[in-house]
Amino acid sequence: MSLNLEAKKAVVAEVAAVASQAHSAVAAEYRGLTVAEMTKLRTAAREGKVYLRVVRNTLASRALEGTEFECMRDGLRGPLMLAFSREEPSAAARLIRDFGKEHAKLVVKMGCVGGRLLPPEQVKALAEMPTKEQSIAMLMGVLQAPISKFVRTLAEPTAKLVRTVAAVRDQKQAT
Repeated sequence: MSLNLEAKKAVVAEVAAVASQAHSAVAAEYRGLTVAEMTKLRTAAREGKVYLRVVRNTLASRALEGTEFECMRDGLRGPLMLAFSREEPSAAARLIRDFGKEHAKLVVKMGCVGGRLLPPEQVKALAEMPTKEQSIAMLMGVLQAPISKFVRTLAEPTAKLVRTVAAVRDQKQAT
């Protein structure tokens, strides 16, 4: 369906507004996906707080102009969808990777984080980054480890004394 000039300006403004606030972006080729599969992908994107949009490459190029995703403009060729991570950098890459496991026709073409263009292999590495909650949990584990080890070290002499007294008691009862 052809868009009039006002509709094109609205699409460019919408994508530019999202791109200005996004942490990362992924461009993927969707050629061969059915409408039902695209609907399933869009639903997963909404649940993961990822902005997903199929937009003409010329409009996408104009929308990315002046944002940190401007480096993606040269790679906008073919039928592409743009996925922007709004809350955590790896969300869009994770969404595309997970959906691509079930649907081989969805192919990652490029990504961008912090103004750096990422080839498909690095987008896969971005998808494997831990989520915010996982990162916090790992940090808390690292912070807690020295304290718990210190407490175990302080408790060990008492525990050793209790085990020794119990062994002496058991030995006296046996004789």
